[in-house]
Order: sequence, then structure tokens, then C-alpha cells
Amino acid sequence: MRRDAPIFQPRDAGYAARVRASFERQRAMELIGARLLLVEPGFVEIELPYREDITQQHGYIHGGIVGMIADNAGGFAANSLVAAGASVLTVEYKLNLVAPAEGERLIARGEVIRPGRTLIVTRADVFAVKAERWNLCAVMQQTIMALPDKAERTA
Repeated sequence: MRRDAPIFQPRDAGYAARVRASFERQRAMELIGARLLLVEPGFVEIELPYREDITQQHGYIHGGIVGMIADNAGGFAANSLVAAGASVLTVEYKLNLVAPAEGERLIARGEVIRPGRTLIVTRADVFAVKAERWNLCAVMQQTIMALPDKAERTA
């Protein structure tokens, strides 16, 4: 569970099931082996186990992959606060890679900073976990656009 973060009220009582279903439709997350661990109003946690096939030349998980899970953590945190029947889309993000993504797994924690009607500002921290020691490896700030009455594809 998150700490020291604002608590937001979801606009959709079924937000958690809706977010989980949306995550399941993300073929990119399936491709890299990411799992959605936790969904709370305005907060999401994603886990990515280490796999050799998603590393770069030094054996660290590739920065592009780190960006993928950070983007999704922030995006799904935002998605948890939109109305039923709405969806979200990333407008931009800034990612700082602050340490190598080296460990048995990565954990991305995304949270909403400001839930606007049209634009939602989020942040995500990505941790590399090795021998149960958590090392911050990336920090992201993101802007998400809420798309009212724009449902996601279902097939």
C-alpha cells in the first residue's frame, strides 16, 4: 500500500476491475511478462521479473522496458480515477534513469499527483529489487489525457 500520497475518490465504483481488465488487454505488458500487483484509487503497482530477452548489452533491463512499465504504472493510476466508459492516453512523459535496472525484478509504482478533468498529472518510481533490497532506478513524471466516452477496444 502507498504511503504519504494523496487519497483520491474514484468516479467509478468498479474502477479496480476495469483497470485490471484494461491491463489484461495490453499485449505489450504480456510480451514483456509484467504483472499488475496492486490497484488503488490513484495508485498502481506493476511487477516485471528479470528476463534475459529484455536486457541491454550490460545485462541490465533495457531503459525502454523501464519506460514501458513506468508509463503503464502512471497511466493505470490515472485510469483508476476516470469515469466508467472513459479511457486514458499518455500525452507526454519525462523519464530519468538514475541507476541500472539490475535485479531479480522491477517494481513500478505509479500515482496521481493531480487528477484534472482533462489532463491528469502522474509520477512513477521504478525500483530494481535484488536480494529484497529496493534500489530506485527510474523516476518519471507524466501527463495523461482523459478521454470521456471513449471506450477501449475489447478484442
